[in-house]
Amino acid sequence: MDGQTSLSPAARVLGYAGLLPQIICIAMILTGHEWRYAGLAGGFAYAAAIFSFLGGVWWGQALASQRATTGAYVLAVLPSLIAVALFLPWTFGWEWPGPALLYLGALILASPLVDRALGFAAPDFLRLRWHLSIGLGLLTIVLGLLAPQVI
Repeated sequence: MDGQTSLSPAARVLGYAGLLPQIICIAMILTGHEWRYAGLAGGFAYAAAIFSFLGGVWWGQALASQRATTGAYVLAVLPSLIAVALFLPWTFGWEWPGPALLYLGALILASPLVDRALGFAAPDFLRLRWHLSIGLGLLTIVLGLLAPQVI
C-alpha cells in the first residue's frame, strides 16, 4: 500500500472526532456526577443515530452502484428498525439501557462486515469504517457495562 487515500484529511479527522460523544458519556458516568443517567441516555441516542446513519450510507452506496439487489436495500433499512426496537424497552419501563447498549455496541462493532459483504465501499473508506466501528462499538459496550452502576 502506498499510503494514498481518497479520503480527505477532514473526513478522517471528523470521523475520529465522532468517537468523542461516547467518550464524554463515559466520563459523565465515571465522574459520579448527577448527569450519569443522561450519559447513558445520550450514549444510547448517539449510538442509535450513528447505527441508523450507517444504514443510510449503505442505501446511498447501493443507489450509486446501480447494481444493488433488493437485499442491499433491506440491509440498509435494518439499522433504523433495530435502533427503534432497542429503544422500546425503555419506553415500557423494562431494564434499560444496559442490555440495549450492549446489543447496539455489538452491532456497530460488526457493521463493517455488512460493508464488506455489500462490496460497494472503497478500500480506504472500509478501513476507516473498521477503525470507527471498533471504537464506537467498544465504547458503547463500555457504556452498557457501566449501566448497572447508574441505574
